[in-house]
Amino acid sequence: MIAWFASDSKTVAAASVHISVGTINTHLTRIRQKYSAVGRPAPTKAALFARALQDGHTKLDDW
Repeated sequence: MIAWFASDSKTVAAASVHISVGTINTHLTRIRQKYSAVGRPAPTKAALFARALQDGHTKLDDW
């Protein structure tokens, strides 16, 4: 959900990748569930961004 990190809203992110806001919400729910299941909860946007950095899904240089 890199598009969501770079956007001010889910609506803008969804439009930029041509999917619905509902799809974004589904993906975020599943991602959060997976992190929680392994003991690494990420309940906020900032926490999810930190996990994405830690796990190599993005780099600060990309921003």
